[in-house]
Amino acid sequence: MNITTATTTVTTGTELPRQHGDPPSGPVGSMVEHAVRYAGERHWDVFPGAWLEIEGGVPRCSCGAANCEAPGAHPTRPDWAAQATGSATAVRRMWADRPHASVLLPTGRTFDAIEVSETTGCLALARMERMELTLGPITGTPDGRMFFFVLPGGAAKVADLVRGLGWSPSGVDMTARGDGDWVAAPPTRAGTRGSVLWVRQPTAANRWLPDAEEIIQPLAYACGRDAAAARGH
Repeated sequence: MNITTATTTVTTGTELPRQHGDPPSGPVGSMVEHAVRYAGERHWDVFPGAWLEIEGGVPRCSCGAANCEAPGAHPTRPDWAAQATGSATAVRRMWADRPHASVLLPTGRTFDAIEVSETTGCLALARMERMELTLGPITGTPDGRMFFFVLPGGAAKVADLVRGLGWSPSGVDMTARGDGDWVAAPPTRAGTRGSVLWVRQPTAANRWLPDAEEIIQPLAYACGRDAAAARGH
């Protein structure tokens, strides 16, 4: 569920924080092993998406579209929601003939996600840590977006929660991803800029996700601050 279209674009040198022990860059291990781990350890449904292929030294999306908007990281079938599974056996079977396929996670099942810009996300994350809020896993994408995992059902509440804090949903760069949507999981390679990474890895400590209303205040504040900066206020 999109509560807004992106109304603010802020380009900065902000660098996503890395978890201790993360590799410096690039994916580790095979894609199917990551998918199996998500299904087995987190009980997340997963499904394979597109992937990048090299043609004449140029990386292109396996979908073949010259103007692909999400090269290497999008569903390849209209029935992807039915394809998503938490069975390790089914996961291995799906990746058997497409070993480089991206790892995609449907939202609206075991978690929803709140998407903001990297600048907003880093500012909000620092504020959340000072507030000692309970946080779930967080991903960062090479195109400068961050995804905060929350309890399922949270996406449907985001617009009203933002209004309740005095912000207009149409005035902040925030997208709520719930039922019928998906997110790319690490180490999916998204375009030519790099791979999706964990800003906060899934661990036993964050198995219990926060509700959207527990983290919306610092997210909305950071979105509003970035929007004001973009307007020169």
